[in-house]
Amino acid sequence: MLVYEYLPNTSLNKYLFDPVKRKLLNWEIRYKIIEGITRGLLYLHEDSQLRIIHRDLKASNILLDGDMNPKISDFGLAKLFGSDQTRGNASQMAGT
Repeated sequence: MLVYEYLPNTSLNKYLFDPVKRKLLNWEIRYKIIEGITRGLLYLHEDSQLRIIHRDLKASNILLDGDMNPKISDFGLAKLFGSDQTRGNASQMAGT
C-alpha cells in the first residue's frame, strides 16, 4: 500500500493540457515549478544517500501542492545506483 500526501492541485499534466487551468500558470509559477523539479532531481541524483534515477519523468508524475510546489511521484521504474556509480547499462527501454 502506498500512502501519498494530499496534493489539492493534482498533477502538472492537468494544468498544462486544460485550456482553462493553463491560464493560471503565469511565468512566475511556471518558473517556480521548473525550479522545484530541478531541485528534486538534483537531490535524487546527487544529495540522497542512494543515487536514484527516476526514468519516467513526465507532467503526470509531477504533483502540485496547494502552493503549486512540485513533488516528483511514481517511482515504479526508478533505478538505484551506488553513491560512487555514475553510469549503468540499460538492457531495455523504460518509461514513456
